[in-house]
Amino acid sequence: MKMNGYYRNILIVKPSSMGDVVHSLPFLNSVKSCFPEAEIHWVIAKGFEGLLEGHPMIDRLIVINKDTWKQLSKAGETLKEVGRLFKKLRKENYDLVIDLQGLLRSGLITMATGSHVRVGFAGAREGGRLFYNRKIETGKDMHAVDRYMRVAEALGCDTENIFFPFPLIKHDLRENRNIKDSEEYIVIVPGARWESKRWPAENFGEIASRLSLKSFVIGGKSDISLAGKVVDLSGGKAVSLAGGTSLVELVEIMRGARFVISNDSGPMHIAAGFKVPVAAVFGPTSPLRTGPYGDNHIILRSDAQCSPCFKKHCGGMKCMNDVTVDIAYKKIRTVFGV
Repeated sequence: MKMNGYYRNILIVKPSSMGDVVHSLPFLNSVKSCFPEAEIHWVIAKGFEGLLEGHPMIDRLIVINKDTWKQLSKAGETLKEVGRLFKKLRKENYDLVIDLQGLLRSGLITMATGSHVRVGFAGAREGGRLFYNRKIETGKDMHAVDRYMRVAEALGCDTENIFFPFPLIKHDLRENRNIKDSEEYIVIVPGARWESKRWPAENFGEIASRLSLKSFVIGGKSDISLAGKVVDLSGGKAVSLAGGTSLVELVEIMRGARFVISNDSGPMHIAAGFKVPVAAVFGPTSPLRTGPYGDNHIILRSDAQCSPCFKKHCGGMKCMNDVTVDIAYKKIRTVFGV
């Protein structure tokens, strides 16, 4: 479906998660190049705004506290917040609204704008597709970046140049006493939102102990324990930064890495966006859909027939456990030369 027109007031609805927001950046670049005079607003979830703050292509961030919307104890407060949000969006008179999230909540936000052009995926879940008047068909096993670019193509934008335009705010890593100027280092990401996507922390620690370069283990506060296990088994070659970095600092740490070893996670996608090579462990999810984007990466994956199952919990974890340290280390050493 091709849509003709020149849009001057555009809203992108993509609240979360970290990796999904990163995947949306090439779409932002394409749309801004296509409509350079347009004012672009972005609906982002609280906690992820650091990925987009100060972005030269975005004129306004609309931050929503979506996590509290699910809490019945705060239903009254949520209704007031949502009402204020919908009223605010309606006043903006957007002439184009794109829902890249594809869920009930994002669909409702899209409809609430009252825009005459509301774009979303034909296969949006939770009934989200009911709120669009322009629906874009995409393939089931298409990578998320390519799905979003399919929408840009429908808008008449150039989709040949895939570029991840991160904000131009750089954090000086030399302020971190653990990172020396011009030092080469590896980043390890042992955490993941799903329990089933986590390769054993002990495996990351063993890998770190075999590598010649220093490793920094990153993650949120919930990953501190995992990071500690990696450090304990690294033979003194890994340092934990888990729970001690802002999102801006995390972005800069990924930008400067020699390469990254990670589960299927948000930080993995940040690294790939900077074209930093990634060795990514995949089990219950599909690298075709959410693997590190680009050609300079390694996918560490077993041949378990149950993979991908897309289950958040698993009793056996065969797909992950069958990826041994020896297999992973051999591939990393062969490709990255460390």
